[in-house]
Amino acid sequence: MAVGLARRWRSWWRTGRLTGVVLLIALVALRMADPGLIETLRLKTFDMYQRWTPLERPEKPVVIVDIDEVSLKTLGQWPWPRHYIAKLVGDLTNAGAAAIGFDMFFAEPDPHSGGNFVDRAFGLTPELRQQIQRLPSTDELFANILKQSKIVVLGQGADVGTSPAEALIPPRVTPVAEFNGDPRPFLLGFGYLIRNIPVLEEAASGIGMFVLRPDRDDTIRRVPAVVRIGKNLYPTLVLEMLRVASGEPQYAIRSVPNVENAGIASVAVKGFEIPTDRRGRLWVRFSRHDPSIYLPAKDILTGKFDPQAIKGKFVLVGTSALGLKDLRTTPVETVIPGVEIHAQLLKSILLKEHLTRLNGIDAIELAIIILTGLLLIAVLPSGSAVSMVAVFASLVAALVCSSWFLLARQAFLVDASFPVISCTALFVVLTFLKFMREAAQRREIRAAFAHYLAPEQVNRLAEDPSLLHTGGETREMSFLFSDVRGFTAIAEEYKSDPQALTRLINRLLTPMTERIQARRGTIDKYMGDCVMAFWNAPLDDKDHALHACEAARDMLRALDALNAERLAEMDGDTARFKPLRVGVGINTGDCVVGNMGSDQRFDYTVLGDAVNLAARLESQSRAYGVDIVIGEATAEAVAGRFALLQLDLIAVKGKSEAVQVFTILGDADMVNAPAFQRWHAAHDALLAAYRARQWDTAEARLGECRGLARETLGDRAPIGLYDVYAERIADFRRVPPEQDWDGVYRAVNK
Repeated sequence: MAVGLARRWRSWWRTGRLTGVVLLIALVALRMADPGLIETLRLKTFDMYQRWTPLERPEKPVVIVDIDEVSLKTLGQWPWPRHYIAKLVGDLTNAGAAAIGFDMFFAEPDPHSGGNFVDRAFGLTPELRQQIQRLPSTDELFANILKQSKIVVLGQGADVGTSPAEALIPPRVTPVAEFNGDPRPFLLGFGYLIRNIPVLEEAASGIGMFVLRPDRDDTIRRVPAVVRIGKNLYPTLVLEMLRVASGEPQYAIRSVPNVENAGIASVAVKGFEIPTDRRGRLWVRFSRHDPSIYLPAKDILTGKFDPQAIKGKFVLVGTSALGLKDLRTTPVETVIPGVEIHAQLLKSILLKEHLTRLNGIDAIELAIIILTGLLLIAVLPSGSAVSMVAVFASLVAALVCSSWFLLARQAFLVDASFPVISCTALFVVLTFLKFMREAAQRREIRAAFAHYLAPEQVNRLAEDPSLLHTGGETREMSFLFSDVRGFTAIAEEYKSDPQALTRLINRLLTPMTERIQARRGTIDKYMGDCVMAFWNAPLDDKDHALHACEAARDMLRALDALNAERLAEMDGDTARFKPLRVGVGINTGDCVVGNMGSDQRFDYTVLGDAVNLAARLESQSRAYGVDIVIGEATAEAVAGRFALLQLDLIAVKGKSEAVQVFTILGDADMVNAPAFQRWHAAHDALLAAYRARQWDTAEARLGECRGLARETLGDRAPIGLYDVYAERIADFRRVPPEQDWDGVYRAVNK
């Protein structure tokens, strides 16, 4: 049993599964390395999901005050005087905005302010120059409005490299609470700040970063929640707006607890804890571009707006003007103003629709890759083509639909792209290996059975090797032996021309083989002039006994045709012509069938007592004067299909057990023919009298049976059978059998 299990285990792995496991290990290693191409593909998959189901909510908690082309045309080119901006802030504050954020910075003093304007102007008189210098500073005016508003967050930028000039005033840093470790090693780092002028920086309620870092394909998907410059941490514009609106003095950063090098888990302000990736970036749940959230800046400054459109909302001040070059690409829009990205991020946070990609999701995705890969490795090599495609398609559909559903309904980002790639790679490789293995198996089957089976049967085995059961299987089968009578004498005539004898035998065996294969038989071997065939292996054949008997009758008809052809070749010279005659033995019973032989050479053949009996029955056909002798089990299987006549109760040479043997005289039509029924009854009476030692009655029946036989079959009547019984009766009259004689004839010849 252990050996059998080990053999099946080795066979299980030889079907391409080992290659699949090696490929799966390579795929897992590739995913763990996560090169740029794999990450980009993952991000593109998330983009596709967002395009399928962008965030569509009727609530509009964010408004964009847009410095658009019309506003620039109306109020003049950018930068506008700071008193315009101060009025803008004042009007928005008075309208009840929850917080105001600027997606821009004011890095230089207002060139339109008195002293700054004088320094740049030409042709001014000294008096006019002094009057202008005495005008209030627009930067001071803007700063006063910022202090009064208490809801304004100014934006500031960052860049890589080294600061071009040492800051005279230390940067403003919003307090931060750090939980579960230092987040700095994981945050995006920059070289220096691009700050607002000090007077504005001090007056603002908050300072937020509006850094937008696209991925490799120039698409914005994530916005840093916090960035690092030196040891200082700076919140994003959106996070700072939430903090200012809540009135909290600080925000918080939480790292993944108790996991070294895991990264950042979330950022938080009062009322909101927002998951981030390990580097502190926020995934944006994008919407389609929404023009309805835009208010032209000129409408605010000219008072042509509805304060209800501002009340209680977060207001972002930015630009959509082409000349100001703040246009970006998102997963759902090719071109969108950068300020709307902040607006969409803020909207998704306020509506709690922000996307989440858990820090431990990589391990989960690796587990998915491994489990789906092992499933395919286990199932595909043993499946049909249809089932392989069905399993693969179902698995891919389940991965994609589950991943999309988690994003669309739960806002979770789970990658299906690499699991699908892994499944596809395994499917292609395993399918190819299965195809190659089956192609080789078909070639082997064709080579093994092309000379034993009919072409259509070989094709069936080649197309469906599962029909082939080899390796010593026990099953009930039917066996046929056919031998040329008097072959020794025939061979003697060709002793001077053995090639002619070979041609004659080939000429005989070819139609014999064709008739056997036409009746679904398998040629086991040729032994000189003898043919051995069997039925019900390798292909199942529930009517194997019937087909064996039909093949025997077809062989005799083919032999008649061959003899007629040979006689015609001799110009009808019956004196020289010697017809070929064959005897056929058929038996049905259990045997072992499979590949048998030595390690060096083996054949697909059969072994068993039923096979040996079939060979013995063939040798008895001459003794009884009939062409076909079949065993008792075969006769029972075909009863009613053929006109059968019991020949004897015989114990063949080498066997002590007696069996009933029969011959086939005709097809099913003869069974019900009156002449045959009379003959059959007389024949049974003959056998009964013979076995009862009623010699006189038996002799009387002999004459009756000869007459009925000629009446039924004419010249083909087996008269020699009754000559056998006449001779036995005469012998028993001279030497009576023993008292315990059971009517069994014990053959002395094979």
